[in-house]
Amino acid sequence: MWSRHLIRFSNNRWMSTSVATNVKNIMGWWDHVLPAPKDPITSVTEAFLSDPSPLKLNLGVGAYRDDEGKPVTLECVRRAAESISGCEFLESTKATTKSKFVQDSVKLAYGNDSNVVREGRFAGVPALSGTGACRLFAQFQRRFYPDSQIFLPTPTWSNHHDIWRDSQVCTSTYHYYDPDTKGLQFQALMNDIKNAPDRSFFLLHPCAHNPTGVDPNYEQWKEISHICKIKNHFPFFDMAYQGIASGDLERDATAIRIFLEDGHLLGCAQSFSKNMGLYGHRVGCVSIVSRDENQATAIKSQLQQIVRAMYSSSPVHGPLLVSAILNDADLKALWEEEVKVMVDRLIRMRITLRQNLEELNSSASWEHITKQVGMFYFSGLSPKEVDQLQRDFHIYMTNDGRIRGDKQQCGLLGKCNP
Repeated sequence: MWSRHLIRFSNNRWMSTSVATNVKNIMGWWDHVLPAPKDPITSVTEAFLSDPSPLKLNLGVGAYRDDEGKPVTLECVRRAAESISGCEFLESTKATTKSKFVQDSVKLAYGNDSNVVREGRFAGVPALSGTGACRLFAQFQRRFYPDSQIFLPTPTWSNHHDIWRDSQVCTSTYHYYDPDTKGLQFQALMNDIKNAPDRSFFLLHPCAHNPTGVDPNYEQWKEISHICKIKNHFPFFDMAYQGIASGDLERDATAIRIFLEDGHLLGCAQSFSKNMGLYGHRVGCVSIVSRDENQATAIKSQLQQIVRAMYSSSPVHGPLLVSAILNDADLKALWEEEVKVMVDRLIRMRITLRQNLEELNSSASWEHITKQVGMFYFSGLSPKEVDQLQRDFHIYMTNDGRIRGDKQQCGLLGKCNP
């Protein structure tokens, strides 16, 4: 009788049909999981690394590199590391360290003399670089405005869509880059802001727009701030490149300062990956400007609760480095000097690339190369042309034609003549 409920399993062992069914179910737990789509940026590096050619060139990664393609450690960071080498990373010092780091970061973004800073009208927490800062704000938005959406520029950093999607926040887009003029679609952008539902969230790049390198000018930022104020929109700034647009840290914060002067409440994600070369340290900050100090205290407690459930606590070594640089007059001056050196080199690379392309007597205009700013040059190359550069010349970049402009060989791209 028992034999009717037994089946042969393996090695002549027997088990009941119910147990066999459970084994089958357990073995099938993750059979429905398919490979995720490749990230458009990291996949470039993967393809580059698998290419055996000794002449290959990777223009896709976003961190600043030297002429040999190696990450650069700034001298100010080396000295800051020496200054904190004797610090004891104790539990009791974590809160003080992180609070100081947030204060220093906010001053850098909003201004030392900002009313927001003086009155304590901001809530902020350390984040895992700019990506983590955006994710924390997206989770905060989802928690307190679950039916809201956020408007992203077209195009924007590809990870923006993933961050808000995985936070279950709906995304919409607004006009930004004009592929015909290779400049800003300002009027269309203004119309989109005007026509969006009142009290919408808008993500803005305050400087060195990624991926296009096209930024609004001062007067345009004033108009954008004005219409956002009329519509009572909430602006969220993703500032990953402060200093990298113009070489001037204060100038690159102009957009945020304009919005603050106009009385906006706003949010800001900061990253020190590029402007301090701390990519591997994942140092960032998210802050939200509030109505008053009491509201700031409440917002900070909610951000801390999100952090607690997500990854509990952020590291302290990176924030210590940043604070050491920002609070030492000599180190900060050295940092500002090194940022200017990086930006000047980026500008030289743009000039060289434009000259080489124009020497080919191309019928196309390459003026946009030197008009764009920041880490990247938005070439306007089509996906087909990008594929040809990769296939025939072993030159790698993202599919939208975004090129990292800090590589010496970038200036020689015009010689490829694909």
